[in-house]
Amino acid sequence: MPNEQGTLHWGHDALHLQIVLDDNGSPRLTHLGLPGEARSTPGASLPLVEVTAAGHGRGWSGDLLVGTDLGGRLVHRSHHAARDGVWHTLTVHLHDPETGLVAEVTYRSPDGVPVLRSEVTLRNEGQVTLNLESVSSLVVGCLTPRNPAAFDTADLLLAENDWLTECRWRRHPARLTTPAQSGRVVQAHGRAGFALNGQGTWSSCGHLPMGGWTDRLTGRTWVWQIEHNGGGWRWECGERDKAAYAALFGPTDTQHGWRHALEPGAAFRTVPAALSFSADGGPDAAFAALTRYRRAQRRPHADHLRLPVIFNDYMNCLMGDPTTEKLLPLIDAAADAGAEYFVIDAGWYDDDDGGWWTTVGAWEPAASRFPGEGGIHEVLDRIRERGMVPGLWLEPEAIGVRSPMAESLPDEAFFRRDGSRVTEAGRHHLDLRHPAARAHLDQVVDRLVGEWGAGYLKLDHNIDPGSGTSAHPGETPGAGLLGHNRAHLDWLDGVLDRYPHLVVENCASGGMRWDDAMLSRMQLQSTSDQQNLHLYAAIAASAPTAVTPEQGAVWAYPQPEDSLDEVAFTMANALLGRIHLSGRIPELEPEARALVHEAVAVYKAIRADLPRAVPSWPLGLPVWDDPWIALALHTPALTYLTAWRRPGTDATATLHLPHLRDTAARVDLLYPSASRAVSGWMPDTAELRLTLPAAPSAVLLRITSTDPGAPGL
Repeated sequence: MPNEQGTLHWGHDALHLQIVLDDNGSPRLTHLGLPGEARSTPGASLPLVEVTAAGHGRGWSGDLLVGTDLGGRLVHRSHHAARDGVWHTLTVHLHDPETGLVAEVTYRSPDGVPVLRSEVTLRNEGQVTLNLESVSSLVVGCLTPRNPAAFDTADLLLAENDWLTECRWRRHPARLTTPAQSGRVVQAHGRAGFALNGQGTWSSCGHLPMGGWTDRLTGRTWVWQIEHNGGGWRWECGERDKAAYAALFGPTDTQHGWRHALEPGAAFRTVPAALSFSADGGPDAAFAALTRYRRAQRRPHADHLRLPVIFNDYMNCLMGDPTTEKLLPLIDAAADAGAEYFVIDAGWYDDDDGGWWTTVGAWEPAASRFPGEGGIHEVLDRIRERGMVPGLWLEPEAIGVRSPMAESLPDEAFFRRDGSRVTEAGRHHLDLRHPAARAHLDQVVDRLVGEWGAGYLKLDHNIDPGSGTSAHPGETPGAGLLGHNRAHLDWLDGVLDRYPHLVVENCASGGMRWDDAMLSRMQLQSTSDQQNLHLYAAIAASAPTAVTPEQGAVWAYPQPEDSLDEVAFTMANALLGRIHLSGRIPELEPEARALVHEAVAVYKAIRADLPRAVPSWPLGLPVWDDPWIALALHTPALTYLTAWRRPGTDATATLHLPHLRDTAARVDLLYPSASRAVSGWMPDTAELRLTLPAAPSAVLLRITSTDPGAPGL
């Protein structure tokens, strides 16, 4: 780069980017895809960065941003390509001579992975404060050629995400939300399409901060994610100048009440965003690429390779009512089953007989729950005696209105709006930009981890205090929330710097804060609070769209009243993720308990393969009420497949595994060993015909090539 006048080329073997400077020197991204593709979108009208600022103009088409005076005026100043380990980096420097605004667009991509990560840094080199109202993290105006027919065959992907019903992907024709323009009057530079916005303090309340675009005929697919741990995000996907585009943002003024005064000499950095690409493999290949990218850019941790089995006492078990008497038999049963961590979930600090939400914050053990001479340490010691690592639950950002910490911490340490503390569900919310808030949490962690020896913290977040905090003079709530979000990530980095072997789980009423900003730091993601084992199958199967398999914590909670098929079903839910064992296992009959032990043993036998496997969905992305669901994880050597049959459907299904086409293979039943499943592999069509006589039932299969000359699986 550059290899021709006004054109920049950058990338690697799996991804190529082309930027063309227009007549005014403003750069336009005209190609993103495979190297050597004869594809580009000449005359692409979207700039690399879109910026709105008060007093500098704004245009609108429906609810969608149409370009701005500032973004369109940014011209190329310089660019620089570099290599940092596995990462290829391109930085493009832009400036607006009139206002003095400078933009630094940084693209990064891991070698061999077709994913582009982008973030933008703005600097004010002028003399006047610029009041920012929105800044894009990534704009791509060349998802398709400038041909409306390419739009006609495309589907838009989005993921609805609600409490107990997480990760529900759906697709609809792009033309449903972006009708074709026709007639005598067509906007020459109009922009129309679909927009999705986050809300509140939870990053994934209502929808995951993700989306996608796929061509039904060719399989060409894009999947994107906004890497932000708050609700201040927005993405658009639609049509501009006859080509499909995607624009990804952090918080904006219109949607989130975010504004930022960029003073002379100051800088502002956007939240990152990433875009994965598949030339012809459909959504499965794009999600596989995103999985590889997530592994490359997260914080390294031993847990990502070890995948220890975790028992947690909450779900369909103690449900927030732990005591020494109740925990001791669970500890023995968990150890006998093969658990390696034992987590005491909510309630261990409660001396208020269940009314503890308004008193949380000091995180001291409740003497009434642990009455022995050793208190809670009797339980922690028992966990260690049985060969497991103890863990504890916290809701670190919450302080109950009746907690002593609500009095001892200054007002400035909390979310405030209009001068008053924000209160939600009987709790205040800490603002981790304030040193007193951070010092309090550091003291708690140092006590629980450094002194008590907890090796696992489940960090929950069960309140959504709305738009944010305006604690600082002139600050909008959206800007305060972004500041807290960034301070929260910095705090997590500090905790893991001090305790590098600590395992930290991300939870927010299940999956309400499910985003890659958190998961690039935290080792596990709670996927749901769903208590119904049949419904959980759809969540478990969809989870690898939004988290690497080795980070996706899935509950397995057998009950004494469950049938043996149901016990196997709930255990199978977790076998291609991270086992979060729970349930009333001490009360299980011997045959049911044996099924639990068998599942854990099988998991330990396969878990070394999961951190290098990528997902696919042999029956398509799961729909919430699908009677059959399937998830495959495949490595270069083999494929693991979990299939679920829920009540109300035929006993036989045909599963599609295109990566195994023309490969002779052996299909082994791994779990449950007593299953009456019957399977038949058809290499010519890459189909597996599977019969599960009972409903509900589930199986884990392993598919291995028997042809030594076949390509890797």
